[in-house]
Amino acid sequence: MTRDGLTFTMVFLAESANYGEGIGNITTLKKMTRGDFQQYSYISRQAMRYNIVKQLKWDNTPVDGKSGVVQFAPSATIEDYPEIDLFGYMKTTSKADDKKGGASTRSAVVRLSNAISLEPYQSDLEFLTNMGLAQRQNLENGIAQSEIHRSYYSYTISIDLDRIGVDVEIEVSQEEKASRVKELLDTVQYLYRDIRGRRENLSPLFIIGGRYKRKNPFFENIVGVKANKIGVATLKEIVEDSEELKEYTYTGITSGIFDNEKDVKEKLKAESVGNVFKHLKEEVDAYYEGN
Repeated sequence: MTRDGLTFTMVFLAESANYGEGIGNITTLKKMTRGDFQQYSYISRQAMRYNIVKQLKWDNTPVDGKSGVVQFAPSATIEDYPEIDLFGYMKTTSKADDKKGGASTRSAVVRLSNAISLEPYQSDLEFLTNMGLAQRQNLENGIAQSEIHRSYYSYTISIDLDRIGVDVEIEVSQEEKASRVKELLDTVQYLYRDIRGRRENLSPLFIIGGRYKRKNPFFENIVGVKANKIGVATLKEIVEDSEELKEYTYTGITSGIFDNEKDVKEKLKAESVGNVFKHLKEEVDAYYEGN
């Protein structure tokens, strides 16, 4: 069986990076509640996808609204537009535009999870006014409040390497397939998010993953941080339960961030985050050169 499943889970530190609809003059964070009745903020996978595609400069795939829904144009193909190659599409045509009509879909080849906080939200609020502007013309001051949360977040990316660049009768070159995946990895390594006048750095401080036979996001929901320490025992158990994971898993950690850095390096054989991305790109090259 070919090792055609690339998956990795990352941890980054960010503040208030995805807001919901809001209530009255309070802007609310996107949150979910767990069984312990604690709330955890999250950055939706759609928001993560938006930033990744924009920073890759792949957000040029043509769209139209002829069907009544804004969607990718039927003329757009994966050969010309990497965005729909990696993240999928749904394209609808009417019988007036096409003899058959109907819809064609491509499920995502690169799958993202939500980036979920690893520390609970504690109901912190930021008090906001527009006093600086109001005083210029002696106008009434506007008041608002905004939920804020600074936390470690974890998310997972899973890639079906065998489906990259292949769509019905279209297939791009192996070199182009490898290039697209490596561009994605480079972008994720230095990802950021612009929100409310801030630029949040989403670059991973911890990463674990590799290229495997099973297309399973092995480390999703497994990576944890408590008291500023990576949950080493759980990860070590998962890795050592499988010869495949033991042989092909890479772990990276940024120095000077986590209190159990030494433990992570000793028990998980962690190196730098940059080295892990280098290994993942080498795995991508090895896969496409051998197929």
